[in-house]
Amino acid sequence: MIGLIFGETDFPKYIYKKIRNKKKYTIIDLTNKNFFKKDKNSHKVSIGQFGKIISILKENNCNKVLFAGKVQKPNFLKIKLDLKGLYYIPKVIEKSKLGDVALLKEIIYILKKEGIKTVSSTQFTPELNLSRGNYSKHKPDKEDKKDIKNALKALNKSDQYNHVQGAISRENIIFLEKEEGTQKLLNKFKKIKNVSKGVLVKFPKKEQDPRIDLPTVGLNTLRQSKAAGLKGIVLKHKRNIFLDKKRSIDFANKNKMFILIK
Repeated sequence: MIGLIFGETDFPKYIYKKIRNKKKYTIIDLTNKNFFKKDKNSHKVSIGQFGKIISILKENNCNKVLFAGKVQKPNFLKIKLDLKGLYYIPKVIEKSKLGDVALLKEIIYILKKEGIKTVSSTQFTPELNLSRGNYSKHKPDKEDKKDIKNALKALNKSDQYNHVQGAISRENIIFLEKEEGTQKLLNKFKKIKNVSKGVLVKFPKKEQDPRIDLPTVGLNTLRQSKAAGLKGIVLKHKRNIFLDKKRSIDFANKNKMFILIK
């Protein structure tokens, strides 16, 4: 039995559809709208209820868990806490100040102390984890390669523990992803200047645990990038989650965009 700790985005839905009739599982539903409520094996829980989460996992003989989807950092003054939540929360708050990566690592550590191992988020979906190569007909030109280099340089300079996974580079101007995520970044960029230049680069943080929170893109990312006037997207080899692969590649080819895995 595996515990599935699900947050927002389409990635948890993809995992769920793939394994629901093949594997025994228990869902810890952390989504705002309780997306998995119709499943009898799903439990709606607050992120601060560590005791309840751990009890559910142990009662269902889940000695392994898989994290998928985005979980918003909570307002620690307002979240519901149980006894274990009260015990663990000081350390969780301390780590959260360093950034999302440090917060997730602390939650993994808490589960490990309770005898529960965290496995890779792509354990059941290796087809979503793309290898190095150019996946579209169109490839980056000299100007694009310069934008890619600048974006990677900016990402490497950012705080190693924070939420930043994405950067847009256009003509030596860098826009870094904020806590709201890639969609908000692309929407803001669209409002600034809509011309056919620039790239979106999404790479995991240096200190990021490769089992969780990998940069995720899909057809919507391509559409939003096109609307923002970008020429392509770049991801890291085997450190990504790519949804709607075929439709995304078709869209990129039709719109003369590139999809590069470095």
